Amino acid sequence: MEFFRIENVNKNYSGFQALTDVSLSIDQGQVFGLLGPNGAGKTTLIRIINQITAPDSGAVYFEGKLLGANDIYRIGYLPEERGLYKKMKVGEQALYLAQLKGLDRRTALKRLKFWFQKFEIESWWDKKLQELSKGMQQKVQFICTVLHEPKLLIFDEPFSGFDPINANLLKQEILSLRDKGATIIFSTHNMSSVEEICDHIALINKSKKILDGNINEVRASFKTNTFDVVYRGEFATVEKQLNHGFEILSHKEDDWINSLTIKHSGGNNNELLQLITPHVEIVSFSERIPSMNEVFIRVVENNK
Repeated sequence: MEFFRIENVNKNYSGFQALTDVSLSIDQGQVFGLLGPNGAGKTTLIRIINQITAPDSGAVYFEGKLLGANDIYRIGYLPEERGLYKKMKVGEQALYLAQLKGLDRRTALKRLKFWFQKFEIESWWDKKLQELSKGMQQKVQFICTVLHEPKLLIFDEPFSGFDPINANLLKQEILSLRDKGATIIFSTHNMSSVEEICDHIALINKSKKILDGNINEVRASFKTNTFDVVYRGEFATVEKQLNHGFEILSHKEDDWINSLTIKHSGGNNNELLQLITPHVEIVSFSERIPSMNEVFIRVVENNK
């Protein structure tokens, strides 16, 4: 079900076109990857969603209604540039920010206690933010972002400053929030995180949306019918079986096991296996599906 919609949004800053006719549709409970190189327009779009700035034209809809001032209480935003007060105590400012988002003091304290215990950071309550590492500060800001239980969460490079263990912890929390009903916009340059977390992606480049779709369907649309085959047997035997529809891109022969990379010009992928399995022992067979990193580079390079 469509939950959030951006319709034909344009934004110009003193002659610089930041967004050109951008439209997006985000379903409820979806993790939506907002991708693009630096300067593409992602930050401008996020600022429009957060009502920090307004579009020159176009519209934004939240649950079927035009985005309004009170919707800010239903949105949680974790910016790439950290926005906490360095000389203020951690607990004091977490409580302050929770109340700014509409929580009463009692509810805010109860929820903060839960999250501080969950992240094992109770001892940080009376510390000043500047005493904490970048990763520790990020944990505090994550809590401040989700504390009012917003329906829409926007994470901009949320794993910045985290070691792999804490990055994985945050990743699991993001997925848990999705499972509890939150809808998430996830902006990052880390394509491996996109593959692990996102259901759907949109790629913006030079102010325009140039790619949009289900992440698995997007990756599959860029495949080249290339296969890796590991087998036991003679290469000459395999080579003899392949007809003009196949191109051997590379092969490697060892004493007991061989490998091939083969490109198929089209047709049924099972045809390759049907041709060679009677003559050799197949150890493994896999199709090369491009990673999101490969798709990102290819699309942006072609859009120069």
